[in-house]
Amino acid sequence: MKSLVHDAKVIVVKVGSSLVTNNGNGLDQAAIVAWAAQIASIVKQGKQVVLVSSGAVAEGMQRLGWKKRPTAVNELQAAAAVGQMGLVQMYERCFAEHDLHTAQVLLTHDDLADRKRYLNARSTLRTLLDLKVIPIINENDTVVTDEIRFGDNDTLGALVANLIEADALVILTDQAGLYTADPRSNPKAEFVQHATAGDVALEQMAGGAGSSVGTGGMLTKILAAKRAARSGAHTVIASGREKEVLLRLANGEVIGTHLEATQIKTVARKQWLADHLRTSGKLVLDAGAVKVLKSEGKSLLPIGVTAVEGYFERGDVVACVDVNGLEIARGLVNYSASETARILKKPSSEIEKILGYVDEAELIHRDSLIVM
Repeated sequence: MKSLVHDAKVIVVKVGSSLVTNNGNGLDQAAIVAWAAQIASIVKQGKQVVLVSSGAVAEGMQRLGWKKRPTAVNELQAAAAVGQMGLVQMYERCFAEHDLHTAQVLLTHDDLADRKRYLNARSTLRTLLDLKVIPIINENDTVVTDEIRFGDNDTLGALVANLIEADALVILTDQAGLYTADPRSNPKAEFVQHATAGDVALEQMAGGAGSSVGTGGMLTKILAAKRAARSGAHTVIASGREKEVLLRLANGEVIGTHLEATQIKTVARKQWLADHLRTSGKLVLDAGAVKVLKSEGKSLLPIGVTAVEGYFERGDVVACVDVNGLEIARGLVNYSASETARILKKPSSEIEKILGYVDEAELIHRDSLIVM
């Protein structure tokens, strides 16, 4: 069996805080030098690489002399602002040794939630890759708030993989990969070398906090692989301390946990919908509507909606849930929350009579809806 990275043309590499900063002791220059050399070799093979790097907050903490990660948003933002300077300078210097340019790209959820900004970000990244520039991506921690943040760079890595339609996501961590249980507390834990991304059993295996330096654990990596698989990207979770790990993966060696994407690649518009981390409201569906969406791929009509939750306007992204609150689908709604409340449980033929006008016969058209 060959590595899932071997045949990949476009690769997103995510490195965690503990690796970048040597467990919070300042930027690990030797590690960054090694990754830059490996990525340079991979680029020479004709592959395109995007690097999603944690470490700004941790580096800022070290520079400011803070021993404990702050919880206050303003202090985290300050640490990120200070640390981002050193992080980008280090990457630029290391890649310059291989005659490669780098570009700093800072993202927030709003950049990917807004359709126009989403397309602009994708176009910029694709152009940088065509120019053989290495994009260094991080969350824009200096302006982000809890309401608009990705939460961890594993999620960000998956979203970037979907954004540029990458073939593989490589998550480098301080662990060898996924085990069936926590090997630190369970001596019978077995290593998982290959599995299917999105398998619910993986989420049960993963869990527990990550390092004190970062924000993610193994569960966030499993969920990131599930998200990346929606756009057809495979995921590899491997130790960033493994010698020449990126180069060996690119050359076909199987290292770490390989999570294969088996889902049919979703079209770009629907992928954008799937990557919305926040929705503006909810539509509660009856059993018939749930069946139609899941098995028949049809549009959502007002007659299949039993309740409206939250506030949204026409064109907003809303979640479609069953009576138990389980999200079935999401899509771009054709009517506002107040209008939807007036036409729910009604046939489409009555929309004009109730509202005084009719824009669309469907509440959400199938072309603007994705089943989760």
